[in-house]
Amino acid sequence: MILQKISIINYKNISNAALDFSPKINCFIGSNGEGKTNLLDAIYFLSFCRSSNNPVDAQIIRHAQDFFMLEGEYLDGGGLERDVVHCAMKRGRKKQMRLNGKAYRRLSEHIGHIPVVMISPSDTMLIDGGGEDRRKLMDVVIAQYDRPYIEALATYGKALQQRNALLKQEAEPEDALMEVLEMQMAEAGTVVFRKRKELVEELTPIFQGIYQDISGNKEEVSLQYISHAQRGDLLEVIRKDRRKDLAVGHSLHGVHRDELEMLLGGYPLRREGSQGQHKTYAIALKLAQFNILKNTRRRTAPILLLDDVFDKLDAHRVEQIVRLVAGDQYGQIFITDTNREHLDSILRHQLTEYKIFAVERGEITEKTEHHV
Repeated sequence: MILQKISIINYKNISNAALDFSPKINCFIGSNGEGKTNLLDAIYFLSFCRSSNNPVDAQIIRHAQDFFMLEGEYLDGGGLERDVVHCAMKRGRKKQMRLNGKAYRRLSEHIGHIPVVMISPSDTMLIDGGGEDRRKLMDVVIAQYDRPYIEALATYGKALQQRNALLKQEAEPEDALMEVLEMQMAEAGTVVFRKRKELVEELTPIFQGIYQDISGNKEEVSLQYISHAQRGDLLEVIRKDRRKDLAVGHSLHGVHRDELEMLLGGYPLRREGSQGQHKTYAIALKLAQFNILKNTRRRTAPILLLDDVFDKLDAHRVEQIVRLVAGDQYGQIFITDTNREHLDSILRHQLTEYKIFAVERGEITEKTEHHV
């Protein structure tokens, strides 16, 4: 998938931008806080109908303005089909997403149409954060190619919310109502479990290969998926400790407690390794995610967003990452960095087309274009 053009009005600190992109590498250079990440976030929004770093849509609108608007023109990998994605929102109203002029009834219908993988500094939360961050990693991948999975997640989440509400009541809930909710959780949760299990089995060897490429075969890494569904029939697992759930006021068992354990040299990553190793781990996971999406979408490469990924990495790992993503197996790439000379020295050795843009106070200007 190729993003040919983007138009942005009043998105965060970007007042107005109309940009044409290289089909391969696009670099955005500027100091911290100038708007580089906001540009990548706008591209992310056109794929996921939301910001990558702010769940409140109203806060995305530029200060003192009444609306924001995004529009992207895309070509598929073969250059045969053209899509225009449009998003707009006024203060106090719901956002509107359109594909080729046609509005979506539900925003979830758009998820997966424009596949995107974003790598950013917040990815360290995959390692240092709670299980929710690691579950989200799995869910974001699967949701882009498996619509029934989105429906199963929604069903499970609704039933879980209702069950937890009953568990918090002073009066003991009716058994019949609890059983209905537990059956819904078990049925949808089993679908979620199977899809996550399949993903981790496919993801692990790809992730390990990418990590070895970046690190120079210096470290051993692995992933382990842990779920209550591995204990047997999920309905029985959920039912078994209903009395404990009543005591604590929430559901203790189910796929909402799933975990993706990350290991370095056989030990939990969060207790091992340097900042550079942690960042390499997160980048390798996201690049493996990219490969999974490409393989499940008739080999159409997703758009890859690399936001400030080079910080805290040694020169060897930086060059290995750029070499990997500049290869034929990857498609269009957007990179942000604070150091123009740094990127120039790396890109000079890549036999591929690229563009460089300067970003200052929300203003984006194309500085150079290079064709090989």
